[in-house]
Amino acid sequence: MTTRWGICSAGRISHDFAVALRTLPHEDHKVVAVAARKLDDAQQFAKKHSVPRAYGCYEEMARDPDVDVVYIGVINPYHISSSLLFINAKKNVLCEKPLAMNTKEVQEILACAKMNDVFFMEAVWTRFFPTSVEIRRLLDQGEIGEVKMVRSELGFVAKDTARVRLKELGGGGLLTLGVYCLQFSCMVYNGEKPESVHATGVLLDTDVDETVVVTLKFCQKRMAVFTCSVNLQLPNEAVIVGTKGTIRVPENMWCPTSLVVNGKETLYPLPEPCMPLNFRNGTGMRYEAEEVRQCLLKGLKESPVMSHADSLLLAEVEDEVRRQVGVVYSQDGQ
Repeated sequence: MTTRWGICSAGRISHDFAVALRTLPHEDHKVVAVAARKLDDAQQFAKKHSVPRAYGCYEEMARDPDVDVVYIGVINPYHISSSLLFINAKKNVLCEKPLAMNTKEVQEILACAKMNDVFFMEAVWTRFFPTSVEIRRLLDQGEIGEVKMVRSELGFVAKDTARVRLKELGGGGLLTLGVYCLQFSCMVYNGEKPESVHATGVLLDTDVDETVVVTLKFCQKRMAVFTCSVNLQLPNEAVIVGTKGTIRVPENMWCPTSLVVNGKETLYPLPEPCMPLNFRNGTGMRYEAEEVRQCLLKGLKESPVMSHADSLLLAEVEDEVRRQVGVVYSQDGQ
């Protein structure tokens, strides 16, 4: 049984997702439709990726009976409207992270998915990389003893990019990059809610966060610290420190291809793309796509690896970090 995808938005991330799907068996995954705000954009995307149907508005694709699941690749502020549109059309949905602009929007999306009895997942692609699967296995087996500290950092000089800089486009370091560090800490601690959140940072002149440092305290004297920045080139590494050793993601912690466990490195190479990508290691989106397929085949409405509770936890911590740093979006006042 083929999983038939519809792609919402013909932008750069959607291009990479379509390329990633082509690294999977064609009989398992097929893009059958693409929708964009402009028909010409959808048609160009369809031609490039051999997609049979192109739509000039999202509502048309929502009515397409041949679409099993929709991948949503629009910019952050439009995640909620796009998600609700397809969910209410009884479509299964994989929506890019961050799932929404705040906790209230996340709650609305998740409630709508439950009411319509469809599968829904936030596309936190890092969780499904082979390295992340191995990290969870090692932690479950107690390979490094009891985890006491998680440290991560992710930063690029990208402050002049519109979608990073502008508040109305959902910009800022936390929602652009910090979500990767936060999800990593939450994954290591099995979705446990931190006892306390302490955040400090500096803002761009557009009043979105430029650089943020966050300290999370969990029960039993366990900690997590992360730094994110859209104005600094950071090492982009992560480390998990336990009572018996360490697990280190030496580079590209948001799309990792290697792991160092107690000093021994193992490589996890990705499939080569069939055409140029816009983002580093973009073929790694294949793993979240396959997770969606497996969940659908099992009749699940959410993924046990990236559950609705996981998405809600990310949003709640993000809201608290923004409150402490002083970043307020228009959506927060509604």
